Amino acid sequence: MTIRLTVAQALVRFLAAQYTERDGERRRLIGATWGIFGHGNVAGIGQALVEYADVMPFHQGRNEQSMVHAAVGYARQSGRLSTHAVTTSIGPGATNLVTGAALATVNHLPVLLLPGDVFATRPADPVLQQLEVPYAGDVSVNDTLRPVSRYFDRITRPEALIPAALQAARVLTDPVETGAVTLALPQDVQAEAYDWPEEFFAERVWTVRRPGADPAELARAAEAVRAARRPLIVAGGGVHHSRAEAALAAFASATGIPVASTQAGKGSLRYDHPQDVGGIGHTGTATADELARTADLVIGVGTRFTDFTTASGTLFAHPGVRFLSLNIAPHDGHKLAALPLVADARGALEQLTGALASHRADGAYVAEYTAGKERWERIVDACFAADAATRPTQPQVIGALDAVVDESDIVLNAAGSLPGDLHKLWRARSHDQYHLEYGYSCMGYEIPAALGVKLAAPGRNVWALVGDGTYLMMPTELVTAVQEGVAIKVLLVQNHGYASIGGLSEAVGGERFGTAYRFRTGEGSYTGAPLPVDLAANAASLGMRVLRARTVGELRTALAEARAADTPTCVYVETETSDTVSGAPEAQAWWDVPVAATATRSAAVTAREQYERHVSTRRRHL
Repeated sequence: MTIRLTVAQALVRFLAAQYTERDGERRRLIGATWGIFGHGNVAGIGQALVEYADVMPFHQGRNEQSMVHAAVGYARQSGRLSTHAVTTSIGPGATNLVTGAALATVNHLPVLLLPGDVFATRPADPVLQQLEVPYAGDVSVNDTLRPVSRYFDRITRPEALIPAALQAARVLTDPVETGAVTLALPQDVQAEAYDWPEEFFAERVWTVRRPGADPAELARAAEAVRAARRPLIVAGGGVHHSRAEAALAAFASATGIPVASTQAGKGSLRYDHPQDVGGIGHTGTATADELARTADLVIGVGTRFTDFTTASGTLFAHPGVRFLSLNIAPHDGHKLAALPLVADARGALEQLTGALASHRADGAYVAEYTAGKERWERIVDACFAADAATRPTQPQVIGALDAVVDESDIVLNAAGSLPGDLHKLWRARSHDQYHLEYGYSCMGYEIPAALGVKLAAPGRNVWALVGDGTYLMMPTELVTAVQEGVAIKVLLVQNHGYASIGGLSEAVGGERFGTAYRFRTGEGSYTGAPLPVDLAANAASLGMRVLRARTVGELRTALAEARAADTPTCVYVETETSDTVSGAPEAQAWWDVPVAATATRSAAVTAREQYERHVSTRRRHL
C-alpha cells in the first residue's frame, strides 16, 4: 500500500511517528517544530505543518539561530530523549542556523535542522539567494552546515527522503553520535508528490542504548582506584546525559572519593553532598583545584577534559598522576592517555561500585577535602553577604537569587563573566538546576534556551541570567515568550560592556581595549561616560513585565515577585563594578590565552612575562 503525499508532508508525518525509549520511558523524538518561513520553505514544509497541525505542534520564532537554541534547551531538559525540529528558508535564514548547529554538536545535544535549499531541477540559474560557485554546480549556502552537523543530506529526489530520514533519526538518538542533524530540502522537491510506502509512517521506537563496561576494562579500572591514594572524580556533562547522578552519588558515598565538576557536570551531586567539592579548572573552586594538583588518579566521568577543565594542561601536577576515563564515546575515553572505560556512565558506575566493595579512601584524605569544602563555603557566604541599601556586585546578585530559589528552579547561562562566578559560587540543589552552555559558550543562548527548557518543564521556574552584552545579541525570543505565554524569568545584569573579556584583556596586556560600552573620548578610545541605553525599557517594549532594582534589598524583593509571577518577567539590575568593592574570587587555575611575544607597551610586556611562567608548567599527559 502507498500514500500519495508531498515530500514535506511525508517528512512531517514520519517525524510525528518517531519515539525514543530508555529505561522504560517513552518520548516523542520530535516534540514540535520551530519555523520562520520564506520562499524556500513556505509552500513545502510550511504547508505540511498546516496540513498536519494536529500531530506536529508548531512554534513561531523570531531569529533562526535562537530557534536552534530553544530546541537545544528543550533537548537538554528532556535528557536527550526528545528534541525539536527547526525549519528555515534558503539563504540568510539557513546560514543563521550555523551557530546554533555548532553549539548543539559541540555539546552532544540533538536537534533536527530542515533548511530550504535552491531548486534541484534548476529551472532558472541563479535563483534568488543562490550562491554561485564557479567550480561546483551542486553547492549551496547550506553546505556551511556540513562541518557542524553530525549527519547531513540534501534531498534532491523524493525517494531519497526514506533512507535520509531513517539515518537522521538514528543519529539523533545515538548517545555517542548525536548533535545537529541537517536535511537540506530543495524548495521544488519539498512540494513534489510521491507514492510513499505505508510502512514509512508506522510508529518506530528508537532505543537509547546503555552499553555496559567491558569486563577487562572494568577490572583494570577497579585496580587503578584501589591503588590510588589521592583519587579525584571529575564529573562532566555525560553524567547528566546518562541520568547517572544517583549512581555517582552512591559511588562517591561508598568510596569517599571527592567529586569536582565541569561546567556541564555541575549539579551531578548536590552542593551539600559530603563528596562534592565544587567546580574544577580555570573557573573552579580553590578546594577542587588543589585536590586536582595533588591527585594521583583522576577519574573522568562523562567529561571531554577541555582546556578549562585541565587549566590548559597545567592543573594535574602530581608526578605520577594517571587518568581513568569513563565515557560512552571512545574518542573521549582515550584522552590524556587514560585507562578507558567505554560504557554508559550510569551502568558502569554501578558496576564499578560493586567491584570496589569495601574499598574507601583514606580517612585523612577525606578530612582534608571536607575541611577545604567548609572553607570554600565560608568564602561563598562572604561573597553573597550584602548591605540591603547598597548597589549589588555580581556575586551578590547571584547570592540574592540563591536565597530565593529552591530545588525546583532552573538557572541558565552561557557566556560573559557570569559562567565563572556561577561555577565557583552557585549552590546546585538538584541534578538539572544548573544549566550552563559552556562547550560553545555562545552569547545569546540564554533567553531562547530558557524558552525551550520551560516548554520541557512547564511547571518549574526557569531563569535566564544575562549580561548586557549577551542580551543585546539576541533578545528576540522575549517576543515569543510573551506571544506563547511562556513564563520565563530573565535576570538582566547591566555592567556596561563585555566584562569577562574586559578582565581577560587586562590580564593579557590588551588594556580592556574595545570591551566597554562607553562613548569615545577625544583620544578615540571607549573610555567616556556609559552609554545611555535603557535595556529595561527595551525588554518592556518587547512585551515583558519588567521590575527594576537599584539596591540589594530591592533586588531581593523583585526576584521574589518575579518568581511568583505567571507571566514572562524581567528583573533588571545595574551592578557595582568599582575596584573597591569585593567581587568573586579570582581564578584558581590558569587558562592559556596567548600574549603578544613583542610589544612596547608595559602592560603587554608584563603580561608576556607572566604568560611564559605559566606555559613552562604545562604538561602533556602521554
